[in-house]
Amino acid sequence: MFNFQNRNVLILGLARQGLALCRYFVAEGANVTVSDAAPAEKLGAELAALNGLPIRLALSGHPDSLLDGCDLLCLSGGVPAQLPIVQEAIRRGIRLSNDSLLTLQLAPCPVIAITGSSGKTTTTTLVGEMLRRTFDGTGCTVHVGGNIGTPLLDRLAGVGEDDLIVLELSSFQLEIFDPTIAYGSLEEIGPDVAAILNITPNHLDRHPSMRAYADAKLNLLRHLKPSSQVVVGGDDPVTQRLGADAGHWGQKGLLQKPLLKLPAEWALEDLLAEERSRLAAAPKPPHSFSRQPISDSGAWLEGDSLVYAGQPFCNRKDVRLRGEHNISNLLAAAAISGAATGSAAAGASLTAMGEVAATFTGVPHRLEEVSRAGGVTWINDSIATAPERAIAGLRVFTPGEQTLILLAGGKDKNLPWEAFADEALRRVNFLIGFGQAGPMIVQKVREWAAFRRVAAPESAIVTRLDEAVQLASQIVRPGTVVLLSPGGTSYDAYRNFEERGEHFRRLVAQMQMEVMR
Repeated sequence: MFNFQNRNVLILGLARQGLALCRYFVAEGANVTVSDAAPAEKLGAELAALNGLPIRLALSGHPDSLLDGCDLLCLSGGVPAQLPIVQEAIRRGIRLSNDSLLTLQLAPCPVIAITGSSGKTTTTTLVGEMLRRTFDGTGCTVHVGGNIGTPLLDRLAGVGEDDLIVLELSSFQLEIFDPTIAYGSLEEIGPDVAAILNITPNHLDRHPSMRAYADAKLNLLRHLKPSSQVVVGGDDPVTQRLGADAGHWGQKGLLQKPLLKLPAEWALEDLLAEERSRLAAAPKPPHSFSRQPISDSGAWLEGDSLVYAGQPFCNRKDVRLRGEHNISNLLAAAAISGAATGSAAAGASLTAMGEVAATFTGVPHRLEEVSRAGGVTWINDSIATAPERAIAGLRVFTPGEQTLILLAGGKDKNLPWEAFADEALRRVNFLIGFGQAGPMIVQKVREWAAFRRVAAPESAIVTRLDEAVQLASQIVRPGTVVLLSPGGTSYDAYRNFEERGEHFRRLVAQMQMEVMR
């Protein structure tokens, strides 16, 4: 499809997606330059991963001179399109791409693409597991990647036409899926299954508004094939509207459910009306998932049964994952994997859906139990990089059933915290704020308690995560849960939420070793 031989390709960012782009373009015979804002001394692991590839390095900044003679500019996932060098490239007419766009354009097999503000990594993993259990031994290999795990771009040579790709996509990756700036044709490049789980406030430190953030997510639906199947969430006011029919949700609803309230300040109604109109004219109506019975063409919760296309596949008492949000993730995975069809695939089986639902215990750093000793449970929910994610973590714990110590902080993304504060007042016994946002979070909870005229939980403010763990260890007694569910990103002290979660694990292990001495 593309010939990059001797073409001049500039890659911004040496994270894992940037490294995959490097390997791919070198293999394609391009002249590759990689630029990263960090100096060499902070990029030891990344530079070692290049393993002697014949590329030009430009570190400690992104000067516009790098665009001279450039044929294509590629962005690693953490690199914003708002950077001056990217805007200058657009002004010069240089086209943009990234690993996910190229994967969609070059994939030799059907692609299932999943995005959402929360739950996308767990759902993507569940979809991969449901499909693997279904097609194991049939000659269909299921490849999972994108924003999760290892990028797939430089592994496409090992993907067959009878395989399936499950691709997690972030708003950062999707924001350049725009025909005015993207490299190559976007006509009908869309995935065979396109799923938007939910769209709630997130990454507003990078996207200028909720409308811009939602617009980036909706790019997933704007270049679909006539055969593409769309899957949308029914318990979220934004995605619910994408499947709306005459003011109610569902094509053949078992329950005609009024639309959920959409905050007017988000300014999304016209944007969603346009997308809804386009989807309504598509050959295939959207499938759906919800914790209420709403459709006969998706997945829902009926009593205590998780149901796909009218057939139960698991009882909720057999689900291993914690929390109502994970019931939604399982229903989403069933709706998505059930719709995954291709040359050698005809959707996940009910048996596979049920087996995964009853055995899957979670993805690391997502309500991960890291220790249970002396009647004290330590839980790592470092993935909670937004207040909404922290709320989902808090709701796992019934008030009064345990003493709950919450470690919250990190770096704020300019998101609203009132709903978080409300949930903290219901469930948290002791709040420890850490990192850049720690003082703000503690203050928000105190202010909300004063507004509600209720008692605020006991609280303390520390600087670092290790201090938070140390303080929590001094407070705990049997029956206590210590929950790391920060609500903020890790970028004030760590490279990513995984590094923060791994540090939390080590801190808990070290603390317990000291207790045993």
